[in-house]
Amino acid sequence: MNDLKATFLEGMSRAAASVCVVTTDGPAGRGGVTVSAMTSISADGDQPTMLTCLNASASSLPLVLENGCFCINVLGIGQTEISDIFSSRIPAPGGDKFNAVDHTILETGAPFLSAALVGFDCRLVSAEKIGSHHICIGAVEAVRVAEDGKPLLYGMRRYLRAENH
Repeated sequence: MNDLKATFLEGMSRAAASVCVVTTDGPAGRGGVTVSAMTSISADGDQPTMLTCLNASASSLPLVLENGCFCINVLGIGQTEISDIFSSRIPAPGGDKFNAVDHTILETGAPFLSAALVGFDCRLVSAEKIGSHHICIGAVEAVRVAEDGKPLLYGMRRYLRAENH
């Protein structure tokens, strides 16, 4: 690994991010993967837009691309096991990641994890490969927001908790 890449990775470890599970379902099949790269793009226009970045080697990426939809499920404190299952750090119960969570279907057909702090159900409008990842941009079709909870964060190469002072 060159010095720039090593320093970049170390620097990015200092940037805390929300832990999310990106899910999809449709003709290509159902899948999900843990990510920390997601953000809103705009609330203006006909529909809000968001983006998430999926590793090109992720088994869920071709499913998202073919299904044309994804749901960004923002996890809360206490949901590290869900994150670990969808990142394949620990085995999925019965070999299916979705056995670990209650989920429902929103507008696009992508699974919304019922215990998530928020779910942004998106129709894929653009995907472009940059380096090792695909930037997937979606038009938000539906949003589900939990009544309460604090986000699960990831930084310094470990799970973090948001603190209020």
